[in-house]
Amino acid sequence: MGAGRPRRPVERDVQNRGVTMRIGILTVSDKGARGEREDRSGPAIREIMEAAGAEVVRTRIVPDESELIRTALVEWSGEGLDLILTTGGTGFGPRDRTPEATREVIEREAPGFGEAMRHAGMQKTPTAMLSRAVAGIRGATIIVNLPGSERSVRESLEAIKDVLPHAIEVLKGEAGDCGDHRRKG
Repeated sequence: MGAGRPRRPVERDVQNRGVTMRIGILTVSDKGARGEREDRSGPAIREIMEAAGAEVVRTRIVPDESELIRTALVEWSGEGLDLILTTGGTGFGPRDRTPEATREVIEREAPGFGEAMRHAGMQKTPTAMLSRAVAGIRGATIIVNLPGSERSVRESLEAIKDVLPHAIEVLKGEAGDCGDHRRKG
């Protein structure tokens, strides 16, 4: 480490770092887009993220159509949103195309988010391994795919929400070293 005192890890509470996240919530559901099913996962995301200090600036429900998913992701990232959370279309269903549409627009992958969500979900149910959710970066926007069920959305966000403010700071070049953020306890 060189001369001088050894560096000690800086412990910080990453849950409330003073970062106001501007987010968009994109619900991907054929039935939801047709008005045949109430969207419960989108409102759950709003509730959790607003409680974490985020400002929800965009919401939309689209059918499981890759073009419409890509359009929303490109449009919202172009508006400078910090974070876009999608819900739905991440499973094995024949129309589930959210991960493919997301991969087509991201510039860099961020696989740790999906890994963390699947790991947390598998603590409750082995079917969580069926999630094909991906995450990545487009410009200065982080895009994360979440499952479509309200319960799974809550479990997935619980696994990643504390890291999101720091991830946004790093992406914007406003953060110190990632290694300085240790869990308290």
